[in-house]
Amino acid sequence: MANERIFMTNLEMKQYVVGPVSTNCYFVINKTTKQLIIIDPGDCAKQLIKKVEEGNYQLEAILLTHGHFDHVNAAKEVADHFGVKIYAHELEKETLETPELNLSGWINDNKKYHADIFLKDEQEIDLAGFHIRVLFTPGHTVGGCSYFFPYEEVVFVGDTLFAGSTGRTDFVKGSQSALVRGIREKLMVLPDNTQVFPGHNEATTIETERMYNPYI
Repeated sequence: MANERIFMTNLEMKQYVVGPVSTNCYFVINKTTKQLIIIDPGDCAKQLIKKVEEGNYQLEAILLTHGHFDHVNAAKEVADHFGVKIYAHELEKETLETPELNLSGWINDNKKYHADIFLKDEQEIDLAGFHIRVLFTPGHTVGGCSYFFPYEEVVFVGDTLFAGSTGRTDFVKGSQSALVRGIREKLMVLPDNTQVFPGHNEATTIETERMYNPYI
């Protein structure tokens, strides 16, 4: 697993690239308390558990941007190991629980995933000492969402937005119009210097994408 460390005020972030399609799994760490949120633990559960224990972190929650296998495959094992809850948007339940929609057939399996707590658009939650706003950004999946940390000015967008591109919408129930609308209405209105951490490839900023992304 590749690893990148980024510091933003009291937030420390570690990025691990996991699984067969090189998915970004993010550790969002409170530097003061060592509390931890994991965003999109897509694979390598045992290695992720080891990273948590080696860092002496206190895992508080797992947040899912959407229900595709490459973002959720390790979620249950990690959550069960540490006794924490898995969060997702309320409209992503069907994707999580339906193999045709969660694409687990890509790994020669027909798996059903789950979340414990379902979130609403614009819901605000507090975890690990961070204030988080849930942004409904569907299109790649029906219930895809992004997690915005307003005080740290970072947003985790899953497969909604990429540097110079956007997420795929050719899967079952995908919608290009919903994807672009969500990006424009939920993400492009964030502050210019907001750092954008996608589900694959490199990070970017809202200002950069507003200026140069040809798809939005």
